[in-house]
Amino acid sequence: MNQTLSTNKKSYYLDEWKRGYDSQPNEYDYEIDNVVGKIPLELEGTLFRNGPGLLDIAGTPIHHPFDGDGMISAFYFQHGKAYFRNRFVGTKAYLQEKAAGKILYRGVFGTQKPGGLLNNIFDLKLKNIANTNVIYWGGKLLALWEAAEPYQLNPQTLATLGIDYLDGVLQPGESWAAHPWVDPHSVMDNGQPCLVNFSIKPGLSSKITLFEFAPDGKILRRHSHVIPGFSFIHDFAITPHYCIFFQNSVNFNPLPFLFGLKGAGECVEFQPKNPTRVVLIPRDPENKQVKTFMVDSGFVFHHANAFETGNQVCIDSIAYATLPQVQPNSDYKEVNFDDLDPGKLWRFSLNLEDGIVDRQLIENSCCEFPTINPEKVGRDYRYLFIGAAHEDTGRNSPLQAILKLDMETGERQLYSFAPHGYVGEPIFVSKPNAVAEDEGWILTLVYDGEHHRSSLAILDGQNIEGEPVALLHLKHHIPYGLHGSWTNEVF
Repeated sequence: MNQTLSTNKKSYYLDEWKRGYDSQPNEYDYEIDNVVGKIPLELEGTLFRNGPGLLDIAGTPIHHPFDGDGMISAFYFQHGKAYFRNRFVGTKAYLQEKAAGKILYRGVFGTQKPGGLLNNIFDLKLKNIANTNVIYWGGKLLALWEAAEPYQLNPQTLATLGIDYLDGVLQPGESWAAHPWVDPHSVMDNGQPCLVNFSIKPGLSSKITLFEFAPDGKILRRHSHVIPGFSFIHDFAITPHYCIFFQNSVNFNPLPFLFGLKGAGECVEFQPKNPTRVVLIPRDPENKQVKTFMVDSGFVFHHANAFETGNQVCIDSIAYATLPQVQPNSDYKEVNFDDLDPGKLWRFSLNLEDGIVDRQLIENSCCEFPTINPEKVGRDYRYLFIGAAHEDTGRNSPLQAILKLDMETGERQLYSFAPHGYVGEPIFVSKPNAVAEDEGWILTLVYDGEHHRSSLAILDGQNIEGEPVALLHLKHHIPYGLHGSWTNEVF
């Protein structure tokens, strides 16, 4: 950890990295007693994580991790102790396949039912895998997958309670995206927090519906807008007055999906030579003035933050120069990182008056899963934390480090878990009564390839280069996950 590598030409061992994609079929409950360092007494609350827990169905591998059934991991903190629990989201499809002992559903990213073409042709049923994110809002714990409705879970036991239509806001079959943002001080709600999310119906033109919810879970605002062209949008960004969408330039040919040859996600083809359309939709439903900008951005999955300054809106995003198409005969574990373009952090400054976009590279090293102090969402901010490569080579690599960027001075701090550690998304938790923006802890799951186990690392947000505040070693591994969230509630 923070080691200098001498005997290994690369910072990672590919065979170790691959094992992080082993399924975890077991469900656990226990107090974490293998702790290096000390869990802060002031750290009280719950960290929820989501990601694919099964990478095979009864021994048959799925084609892509994004097709894996969602598994929630929870870390409960109280009185300087931590408790771990994990449970699969008991979706209808998960329970059916578990009972049948075989794959019953095609996956969006290429998983096919056994039986060949005739068993897959014209089968367009989507499996709600609830595997992308998990949030606690309005007294509900919700597991999210962007192509379907959320599932509600018991926050204490993680038992699945069923599909949640958000008190009638959603209709059966209506999706709700997996990347909501919490505006800490909504200007439309007298400075109270609100949760902002969207749904999208892609086609020759795409319908985007915005949702804003009060802390009690009641709907505040809902309005829809139609934008031209097919949209493949995973994340968005917010400011006090706008929701911002990067409409990546893609082609979508549904025929291979229809005829049982490919998953729907395999039919999306990125067009790197074409510009991206950036769409600014006012959050105020009375303001119908949608603004669009064209920019050479590459492919954008995730945004770090956005803010308004003068006549500009600035968005900090992870952009890829190219995005390889998922191929039917490919194996996601047999990857050559050097052949893939890395994600890099860019700032896009949109001039609201003349429509000009300024594009600036902020971080050249391979990085993903950005996070900030939640109090700074939608506002100008100073500190960003992000999963990063062990070294700043500019090339693609597994994420093995947490990088802290000072957006004001350009200072970089990095803590690396190489050569055996592989990090997930960092989460920032403010200290009680914190004054400074970076006064808090960084929580991140680390897969230890040497011991085939996962650990939760707690880093000091003001000095992440120092030794971890604590390392909580689990008794097992958790497959590489996607997103999660923190709540101060202790269950």
